[in-house]
Amino acid sequence: MKTVYHERPWIKFYPEGVPAEVEVPEKSLPELFDESVARWKDKTAVIFYGRKISYLDLKDQVDRFATALCDLGVRKGDTVAILLLNSPQYAIAYYGALKAGAVLTLISPMYVSPEVKHQLEDSEAEDIICLNILYGIVEKAGVKLRNVILTDIGEYLPRFKRFMGKSVLSSVYERMALPSTEIIEREGFYQLQDLLKKYPPDPPKIEFNPKEDLATLQYTGGTTALPKAAMLTHYNYVANELQLNTSLRGLLHEGEETGIAYMPMYHAAGQIALTNGLLRGYTGIVTASTDLDELLGYMQTYKATTFVGAPSIYDALKDYEKTDRVDWKKLHYVSSGADALLLETANGFERRTGRRLCEGYGQSETVAIISYNPYNRIKLGSFGVPYPSTMFAILHPEKNEFLPVGEVGEIAVRGPQVMKGYWKRPKENEERFVDIDGEVWMRTGDLGSMDEEGYGYFYDRKRDMIKYKGHAVFAREVEEVIKKHPQVKDVGVVGVKDPRAGEIVKAVVVLESDARGELSEEDIMKYCEGKIAHFKIPKVVEFKGEIPQTDVGKVSRRELREEVD
Repeated sequence: MKTVYHERPWIKFYPEGVPAEVEVPEKSLPELFDESVARWKDKTAVIFYGRKISYLDLKDQVDRFATALCDLGVRKGDTVAILLLNSPQYAIAYYGALKAGAVLTLISPMYVSPEVKHQLEDSEAEDIICLNILYGIVEKAGVKLRNVILTDIGEYLPRFKRFMGKSVLSSVYERMALPSTEIIEREGFYQLQDLLKKYPPDPPKIEFNPKEDLATLQYTGGTTALPKAAMLTHYNYVANELQLNTSLRGLLHEGEETGIAYMPMYHAAGQIALTNGLLRGYTGIVTASTDLDELLGYMQTYKATTFVGAPSIYDALKDYEKTDRVDWKKLHYVSSGADALLLETANGFERRTGRRLCEGYGQSETVAIISYNPYNRIKLGSFGVPYPSTMFAILHPEKNEFLPVGEVGEIAVRGPQVMKGYWKRPKENEERFVDIDGEVWMRTGDLGSMDEEGYGYFYDRKRDMIKYKGHAVFAREVEEVIKKHPQVKDVGVVGVKDPRAGEIVKAVVVLESDARGELSEEDIMKYCEGKIAHFKIPKVVEFKGEIPQTDVGKVSRRELREEVD
């Protein structure tokens, strides 16, 4: 059955020169990395607090690390874990392990020991490269590992800045400590720099089947259950990188761009710096900080041309006194991802900088990105149109049926960037992948709609929808309204179980400092009147000093719900 989704109305809005389809080469990520180095070997690949590393120097260390891993027993298909903050070591570990034939599992530095234990055991990782001050979390997890490779944040800082190592990680140092020097004497423990000095840049040749061989086990956020891993192949990554680069044809140029790599590299959005950035000859300014002065300083000092950030960073920048120091109109590309962009944030940023944000949409299950706003035709409030070679549709939340344009349902996607499935989760795979008229679609678990031009709109996670007396309430919609209040700094909305209504709407509100004690719960409820249907107005309002967030700046509704429970 052909539908409006199959007609792909969005294609006519692609920028000139952007094709409807891309031809994805059957190559591995290490192969593309080597090709990139051959083209831009003398160009700066990474800048880390002033320290510059060329593509050729980076490859030398990648190859040495791959050689070391193979000698330490890592074989094709083994899982290697990475637990690092953003740093040059991330690129070395990432491509070095891939060159050794390993499958990567990237662990959040914000995790506590039980979460680390789950990911190590579930992914069957036997080896880990870990920042030394984070090793205590791994040790408490109690998972038996074959090799533990430790590194220090100061190893790649310029000599005169190595004292900064502690300040760079000040928030982490408050709860972490360096492991004892004796730990390296244990069997299976190594220092990264010792391995790079000991081994030559001569890794064995690994034969890849890009469509079948996994590159990563990318763990999703465990909002309602333990995190599960999306099985992403080399082909998935190569396809998504090509889709991104093709979609920005004419705007960004290979070998000429400079971007700020501040989003955590364990996250799908942060890995764009490792894949698209390093595979297209860009210079990445790598930082482990979200300090606004630091980010704005880098943009000025290194004349950044691209910036990809989470909505939370733009929300902060729109009100920050020094934001005007950067001429945002001169950047080639400024985009928002990793969470839904509230209109209040987008409009505020544009008023402040004169720059319209380009919002995109994606998931860990699709490497990173599914859709983007064509840079020549941005619709605020929309996450844009599907990438080339990507199909996008709205399905009935409970049935395998397409919904008409304009109706809210579950977003579904088809394309070469879509994962093979969840690791060791056959039940979840049956739920996610559905066959409709001989076509296999992946349900995203997100609720949204599509307009007649093919632009998509995000409403909420399916699991975050609040059901009040049979009515559907989208938490994001309520947040959007409350966030417009001039005295509200931040807000998070969740459903609270209620014996009569099923669920009632609760808003957790952070007020601007001068409004604290001046605004009541009833004032927030009254503000919502006439702006949203009466059943969507919060029945409970709680004031707090801050809203719990994930490390990419999303409202952590899981934590908000746990506080209620």
